[in-house]
Amino acid sequence: LAASTSTLNCSTCSAFAPSARQQYKIGTNNVNKRRTAAPPLNAKTLEGWKIDGIVKPVNNFILIQKEKEQSQSDGGILLSNSAKIKKTEGKVISTGPGKAHPDSGKLFPMPVSPGENVVYGKYDGTEITIDGNKFSLIRDDDILVKYSANGNESESPSLTTETVEVVNDCVLVSVRTKEEETSSSGLILSAPGGSDKKRPSTGTVVKVGPGRMGASGELLPMGVEVGDEVKFLDFAGNEVQIGDDDYSVVKM
Repeated sequence: LAASTSTLNCSTCSAFAPSARQQYKIGTNNVNKRRTAAPPLNAKTLEGWKIDGIVKPVNNFILIQKEKEQSQSDGGILLSNSAKIKKTEGKVISTGPGKAHPDSGKLFPMPVSPGENVVYGKYDGTEITIDGNKFSLIRDDDILVKYSANGNESESPSLTTETVEVVNDCVLVSVRTKEEETSSSGLILSAPGGSDKKRPSTGTVVKVGPGRMGASGELLPMGVEVGDEVKFLDFAGNEVQIGDDDYSVVKM
């Protein structure tokens, strides 16, 4: 049958790892029974194919409903389609059960739940279209930070230092830029224009993730805590802006 007219009748259609070709599993259930299943996403079309079933991620993949692209600049200038600012954040629709530890086979716990919002890397994930809507399929390792509605479900979630959390064995660092360095007399010092292009690699830890799971299934302790001053490798952190302030997400 031609792709435009074929119909897949399935009890479960599972979204897979990103690839150049569309992939399905039909009539299988990859969710571990010990974990709470994510709410099903019933779909009629997936990447232009007609389907009739539930679409959900497998392994450590996460289905994200993307934020709308920014159609105008901060100064109010309307942007063309090619210049629109793509948001690398969105709401978690569903998650896979998690990937298995290579030694023990225990499942790594998924760090997010449906309904939470996440920010992920600019070049991470694969865009997919379900029922005409744009989604992203990312891995749990692609998540930089997550945030929610600060305990009030009636409010729209917003990314603030109060609502933001880091996942796994990552830390959120409030970075210190060259412009913020001061002399002993208190004068603000700035580097000569264009003389230092390196990204900030020092700062203060403001959030600490729960840690990485070991082979036994227990979380390994983190080596830093909130308030610590840290220096990390150049370009090791992923930049995140919260409000007007710059932060880096650093993997331990």
